[in-house]
Amino acid sequence: MTARAELHLHVFAPALTRDDGRPLAAVEGMERAVPGLRLAWRLSDAGRPIALAQRGAWLAKSAASGEFGMLCNGDESYPVTLDGRRESARSSPGGEPQLLVYAQLPQDEPVVAAAVDMLENVAEGVRAKWGTVAPGPLRLVIAAQVGPKLGNPDGPPLGLPMLKLAWNIRSPKVPRYLGWINYWSAAAAEAIGFPDPSRDAELLSRARRTASGGWVVSLTAAPLDLDKPEHLEALKRAYERFPEIGGRAEE
Repeated sequence: MTARAELHLHVFAPALTRDDGRPLAAVEGMERAVPGLRLAWRLSDAGRPIALAQRGAWLAKSAASGEFGMLCNGDESYPVTLDGRRESARSSPGGEPQLLVYAQLPQDEPVVAAAVDMLENVAEGVRAKWGTVAPGPLRLVIAAQVGPKLGNPDGPPLGLPMLKLAWNIRSPKVPRYLGWINYWSAAAAEAIGFPDPSRDAELLSRARRTASGGWVVSLTAAPLDLDKPEHLEALKRAYERFPEIGGRAEE
């Protein structure tokens, strides 16, 4: 059986505080973006969906511990999941704890069409520094880019640059990698020097400004497929244009 293609959303934001309403904002933002989506089930220890009668209260309770439990759409034949976890100061850029919001969805036509709105809504809802949407195979390439690491003596694949480990990057506002669609807060955009009208005309043709002053930028019109030479070149050009991403411009 052929595995279902998936899109992965990763958004990095300041750590949760008590009485923090951002988990609910992330959930509602995804639901607004994706037609018909309702994230009102949690997963049992056995991985089965259990309906939540009071989703808001459940999210608020889990947010007090710095994370929120995994929510899903209750459809095991078409699974959509969203959760958030705390990343410790020790393992995060700049020594600041972060909230990682992570979602996984089928890569089909409705989700692809909604992907820009979905990333923008979730990122703005949790006041993120930066985030991405990426197809599953690209996530594997990103993992191989981060280093240095044992067992990868040849360096990153496909001629892509090596990216620093998270805790070796100076600031949480510096994006750690690129995805197909990229969210850069106003602070992140300033950190990487975007936009420069003289150099970013192509990217600006697939970009839009957010209400908070950030940007949502797609590297290609269709989901990045690194088996396509033009997609691989688009990704390489973006890394060359923004050496700050991944901490590569830092001394």
